[in-house]
Amino acid sequence: MSNTDIAREGFAAIARGDVDAISAFLAPDVKWHGGNPADGCQNRGQALAWIRGRDGRGAGPLPALVDVVEAGDRVAVIMQPHPSEDDLQPRRTANLATFREGKVVEMVHYEDAAEALAALGPGS
Repeated sequence: MSNTDIAREGFAAIARGDVDAISAFLAPDVKWHGGNPADGCQNRGQALAWIRGRDGRGAGPLPALVDVVEAGDRVAVIMQPHPSEDDLQPRRTANLATFREGKVVEMVHYEDAAEALAALGPGS
């Protein structure tokens, strides 16, 4: 399975609430954060707890998957948040995942998908 396939399947697993499937895609020491590794999840257990607690935080519906762009061992998962009363045209967001041996070892969230694509590298 390619990294792109894993990213798409991981997104689908989150959408259907299949935490066991998500667990299979994450390295034990995965880092998941918004730019500062010290401020996010430090391992698979923390990442899964964050996913499980999503509904309790009032996170709203999962954004729609727009595209998955791969460059070597990194994949940008581009998402379109749903409009809200406060933001009728929300900007696309992205998670930039780094893979090692078929497992996500780091995932960085970007509030602007263009920034994630720039971080992905030339040609993305």
